[in-house]
Amino acid sequence: MTKQKIIISGGGTGGHIFPAVAIADAFKKRWADVDVLFVGASDRMEMQKVPAAGYPIRGLWISGLQRRLTIKNLLFPIKLIVSLVQSWLIVMRFKPDFAVGTGGFASGPLLFVATLMGVPSLIQEQNSFPGITNKFLASRVKSICVAYANMERFFPSSKMKFTGNPIRQNLTVMADTAESKRKYGFDSSLPVLLVVGGSLGAKRINELIVDKKSCIESSNYQILWQCGELYYDRYQILDNGKSIRVVDFIKDMSIAYAAADIIISRAGAIAVSELCVVAKPVIFIPSPNVAEDHQTKNAQSLVDTEAAVMIVEPNLDAEFETVFESLVVDKKRQEMLCINMRKLAITDAAERIVDEIENLLKG
Repeated sequence: MTKQKIIISGGGTGGHIFPAVAIADAFKKRWADVDVLFVGASDRMEMQKVPAAGYPIRGLWISGLQRRLTIKNLLFPIKLIVSLVQSWLIVMRFKPDFAVGTGGFASGPLLFVATLMGVPSLIQEQNSFPGITNKFLASRVKSICVAYANMERFFPSSKMKFTGNPIRQNLTVMADTAESKRKYGFDSSLPVLLVVGGSLGAKRINELIVDKKSCIESSNYQILWQCGELYYDRYQILDNGKSIRVVDFIKDMSIAYAAADIIISRAGAIAVSELCVVAKPVIFIPSPNVAEDHQTKNAQSLVDTEAAVMIVEPNLDAEFETVFESLVVDKKRQEMLCINMRKLAITDAAERIVDEIENLLKG
């Protein structure tokens, strides 16, 4: 195949960025001669994370609508017009053979312009309930790659391909557990609780760890705690360099997952997909602040197959200690959770998406 030029747009959160990078990595692996350009929102985390992954990125002046009346909402129409012009200039100059959207603010104007200019395009929907951007783009793109069943109520079935969610490839080969614990300064003979509240952090999970720290420590567990950039200044004082390590963001999740014996996590689509591959015991605490409560639905699908444990936020104070302590002492249940989690793992989602793009380019 001749040299391809691929443009990828998506961001705002790690849930949109990491799949986009995984797809780009799969392109590079498949085709030695390929140019990949990312497009993101100019003030969001993709402007740092994508270059760190080795790819160029262009920024658009775009943001989402706020739920309440704010100055930012008054600026939205102007930002949208500017971002459409910026997208047109980017597409005209880069001349992509194909465009991919993984959701987020920037993928809307970029994919709209790309399809308007005749560039074949595809969107990848990570969640069981699509965001506004992907629902809007569904009628314009040639293919829609999904990670959940029963998505016909949102998208045309003729366009849908079940691929699963792309994950970071370094998670498919687990690092050594003892060595990973030592890298964080932990005692390798003692268990570790990994706490992750998403790439931006989770206020309620952070509060939980502060409140229940003594319960966790009394179970002889060490704590690796990703509190998020917004909360790091508040909680870094709790890092004692030994049994509690507090970080704002974990760059190499493969080491963190390898060090963990039990994991507390939000239930975003990409987190769920990655944790299925990691196959460690997980206590999901879904965020209630998402469309259609889709994180609870994500977690419930694993609970129903006895692959994970879930505590909803309103029940944390009443249930956490009992749930955590019972899981800690029940090694057979931990093993069962790992086995059932591994059955749900999809490790080649990015390759499946590239297969679909390759077929569309040929067709």
